[in-house]
Amino acid sequence: MARVKMPRSDRAKQFMPFYALKGLQKALRMKEYQHERVEKGDLDEEKIAKITKNLTNLDKNSKISVNYYEDGHYKTIIGRAKILYEESVLMIDNKKINFDDIFDVDIVN
Repeated sequence: MARVKMPRSDRAKQFMPFYALKGLQKALRMKEYQHERVEKGDLDEEKIAKITKNLTNLDKNSKISVNYYEDGHYKTIIGRAKILYEESVLMIDNKKINFDDIFDVDIVN
């Protein structure tokens, strides 16, 4: 009796990873994310002046890059900004960032 060859597509499947514990990878990534948390740093007067200058020079078509602090991490977002002075918030693409959490602002051309 001749041996029947396994199709190539089926041969590849035998080497696919096996996850006996579903959700383990997600839990490990979450733990790593929490472990990498940092404390919020303080801004010096020079940095505050730069941020203020860049925010006051914004117009409707300005695209900016904002480095901000959220949930123990520094994050960066790029987009068109709107300043909501009543709430002390900078809004970029429906993401609200408190003025106190802004670490750096650059105008992108």
